[in-house]
Amino acid sequence: MSRKVKVVRTIENPSGDRCVDLFERSDGRFGFEECRRDVEDQRGWFPIGTFGDDAFETVDATLEAARHAVPWLRQSSEK
Repeated sequence: MSRKVKVVRTIENPSGDRCVDLFERSDGRFGFEECRRDVEDQRGWFPIGTFGDDAFETVDATLEAARHAVPWLRQSSEK
């Protein structure tokens, strides 16, 4: 995911140590990535999934794909 992207939504898990970022690429398509952070590591969030290269036409399609790919996100009440 080295291309320039704009994060349009972030959904964190209840414990706050994982998130999924939904982003828009410069070409207008969307993607997502799962990230995590460790309390003892001050560097912040870092990607742990391999989803960043997938491309979708809409944010809704991106969120649906993320829910299928990221187990904890399926349990999330966020829509």
